[in-house]
Amino acid sequence: MIAAMDLPIHTNRLILRPFTRGDVDAVFAYRRRADVARYLFDGQMSRESCAEAVQLRIGQLDLVEEGDRVVLALERREGGEMIGEISLIWRSAAAQQGEVGYILNPEFHGHGYASEAVRALITLGFDRFEMHRIFARCDPRNIPSYRLMERLGMRREAHFRGHALIKGEWAEEFIYAVLVEEWQGEPLERPR
Repeated sequence: MIAAMDLPIHTNRLILRPFTRGDVDAVFAYRRRADVARYLFDGQMSRESCAEAVQLRIGQLDLVEEGDRVVLALERREGGEMIGEISLIWRSAAAQQGEVGYILNPEFHGHGYASEAVRALITLGFDRFEMHRIFARCDPRNIPSYRLMERLGMRREAHFRGHALIKGEWAEEFIYAVLVEEWQGEPLERPR
């Protein structure tokens, strides 16, 4: 695994950057919401649990061994607001597999920010970390999430039914993926 990271990553409208302690209030603004927690494994978060999560994310910046993750804050170039987070997890060294995940503050939905950020992180996974396949997953009821995956050219590979007990109910899950030879992402812009 190539571990050299040039951060932050700039896209047309976003800066994907490491988390800082100053991000706690921005994270709390969306992680406290029931509509955000609905499709996540964990529930709504308190400000204290957001502070702990941000502290953990500060150190998640490299893929050195299987299971490691890169977790970056999404900041709008115009205005400088921190609007969400994105992650790339090294799921399998032998199969060169990664998983991308994302959470966006609902106040910024519908503007293409999530697509822009996911595109950049998938490109990072293929170009810098030499992954062969990158997948994403979501609850089938989370229509905007799987439509985003489809817009990016990912294909639905699985629909698991009743595969895990999450928050007291049997969950369903879609798995979407793209292979490196299928990816049509844009080159990453170097940090300034």
